[in-house]
Amino acid sequence: MTSVSTEAPPVRAPGLGRRLRLSLLLIPPLAWLGVAYLGSLAVLMVSAFWTTNSFTGAVVHTVTGDNLTRVLTDELFRAVTIRTVGVALLVTVLCAVLAVPLALYMAKVASARMRLALVVAVTTPLWASYLVKAYAWRVMLSPEGPLQWATGHSPGYGLIATTITLTYLWLPYMIIPVFAAFDRVPNSLVDASADLGASDFSTLRMVMAPLVFPGIAAGSIFTFSLSLGDYIAVTIVGGKSQLLGNVIYGQLVTANNQPLAAALSVIPLVAIIAYLLAMRRTGALENV
Repeated sequence: MTSVSTEAPPVRAPGLGRRLRLSLLLIPPLAWLGVAYLGSLAVLMVSAFWTTNSFTGAVVHTVTGDNLTRVLTDELFRAVTIRTVGVALLVTVLCAVLAVPLALYMAKVASARMRLALVVAVTTPLWASYLVKAYAWRVMLSPEGPLQWATGHSPGYGLIATTITLTYLWLPYMIIPVFAAFDRVPNSLVDASADLGASDFSTLRMVMAPLVFPGIAAGSIFTFSLSLGDYIAVTIVGGKSQLLGNVIYGQLVTANNQPLAAALSVIPLVAIIAYLLAMRRTGALENV
């Protein structure tokens, strides 16, 4: 009689061919990340320690800390930095205030057809040109524009106009993650809270808010970082206002001082890293 073996077949390690195919698949994106992205960022950081020829304006590869010293001690740069961070935080708060009720309605109240219509309405502006939208707000906020005709008052061009324009531009980047966060909240939790006698506000505050907050924090990463680095909107609607983005652009293009522009670029880079580290504790990075 022939005996039947009951031993399990040995588990084979992934073959060399499979590992090779996986390596070939990963090499192009990792090379792009390491060379094109991180490499250019490293060159930017190194160029902050260079200087320029005072006569020709050419970049001189002489190591010096004068640019960083000037950035840290110059009162103008300090004021522009505080103004830029303040505008970025204000835009983030305004986007959150506008996004939360709309995202809540889309996720928990609206019918399927209305939800689809609202999702289309929120995402459609993302397909429009950035410049077209910015110039549209320039027309809207003009002292002789439609806002002046309709209300008899227009903020004109300045920080208020910049804040309004940036809030409009980046609002979809807040709505989408907040909507996704609300949509992930089980309806059973909301029903259980109501069955236990909690009011709608109490349910929103004690049940939904802790679950949705990581989504708000994820959206804030987009709105804060995009506002911090923007220089086009403030050029179009900011009037005489200056933010870090257009100061860096001016040093790079107008003043032809690449090392000083690179040194100024360190400020938003450090601010964004600090903001990401702060948001990491909220679980925001898992919702990005």
